[in-house]
Amino acid sequence: MEDYKKYNINLDVKFNHQEVIDIPSVVNECTEKWSNRTLTQVNDSVVRIGVIEGEFHWHKHDNDDEFFYVVEGNLYIDLEDRTLELHPNQGVTISKGVKHRPRAPQRVVMLMVETSAIQPTGN
Repeated sequence: MEDYKKYNINLDVKFNHQEVIDIPSVVNECTEKWSNRTLTQVNDSVVRIGVIEGEFHWHKHDNDDEFFYVVEGNLYIDLEDRTLELHPNQGVTISKGVKHRPRAPQRVVMLMVETSAIQPTGN
């Protein structure tokens, strides 16, 4: 099975502007080991929530930066030369073109901000 098929990534915008987003309710709806939901669109970007456990595959985004913010748990982002460790209330921007692999040995809840055109599984 190709790696990207084991992830549940929903690109449909779940909440409209002026609609309250109840993060705990969205998190509770995520039952898979790797689940992303697109919460809202802000101009040309989207805000996504990820509830993850396990490893994503190595990938990069040729045209898009990607921001990760940890709400719960510890997120590791492997780069080719080092590993970034993010704890709750920490974030990092991964520059376009940088090969990376997010992973979570235990359950992580994170927010991501990226362009609406991004291919989440990479180029």
